[in-house]
Amino acid sequence: MANLVYKRVSTDQQSTARQDLVLDEAGIENPVVFEEDPGTSSRLHPLQRPKFGELLAYARPGDTVHISEMFRLVRGTGHILDVLDVLHRDRLALRIHDGAFSAMDLTARHPRTGELLSTVKFMVQTLAAAGELQRDLQRELTYDGLRAAEARGIKGGRRPAVAAAKTETVRTAYLEGRSIAALARDHGVSRGAIRTAVADLLPEHTAGDPGVPAPELPVVLDMPGKVADFLRSAELEPAERAALDQGVTVRRGQGYTLRVSAVPAVHRGLLARCQPLDGVQGVPAVPAQRKARREYESRVSALIPTGP
Repeated sequence: MANLVYKRVSTDQQSTARQDLVLDEAGIENPVVFEEDPGTSSRLHPLQRPKFGELLAYARPGDTVHISEMFRLVRGTGHILDVLDVLHRDRLALRIHDGAFSAMDLTARHPRTGELLSTVKFMVQTLAAAGELQRDLQRELTYDGLRAAEARGIKGGRRPAVAAAKTETVRTAYLEGRSIAALARDHGVSRGAIRTAVADLLPEHTAGDPGVPAPELPVVLDMPGKVADFLRSAELEPAERAALDQGVTVRRGQGYTLRVSAVPAVHRGLLARCQPLDGVQGVPAVPAQRKARREYESRVSALIPTGP
């Protein structure tokens, strides 16, 4: 019984390092590796990809196909079911080692008839409908974007704050007339970091003035999954997108909530973006989505004052 390993990356600017790590940790014995050319389109149906075709031609009944995550092989529910039909026909097992489908035996057969269990198809369709595959894909696309940016010499992630040892230098330069933008370039930090370092020197700030509002601090709120799914496809401001992307998924029975940490203004902005879930002219609201939005609205209203 052979162990057949399938690998794929989306562009020639990526490596298989993450897949290698996941598969190495799995301890696969004597793997036979089939790796797609990076130039192979990820939108191509899996059964039309050259190396996966070679894998199927090489395979024999009883062999196991190993992949690190489901999205390395498929891009949608239809693809999953097509691949499962072929694996079932050829009597091959499928083992996914990370991600939403890693705990399932997707090629399980009925002990008497040998047919693919209908519950397998049901589980695949349910998970796909719940957005599990889409979230795995989003993680891949984010990873792809970071790797592509690094290849162009652009480093991702939050830019650092001003080092404590340089704070006085920054403040002195600001008082001498150096602009915030110029100081940000000089020190390799964001303009926000410079503003934080010189906050009490800014024209709009009066030291010790009780009328000056304190800066907003991040607030953690649980966003219903249906709201999060809607917002992921909406047009968002950079700060809103960052807060959504950095949210932590918390399982809630069949669904999930997204634990989002953001300043109040960002939460209010996200709440406003999902207003269409309450229904728009000519398009009635979906009750479950409307209920989810109102739950989020209640949390925002309860924890964040919206005005004086």
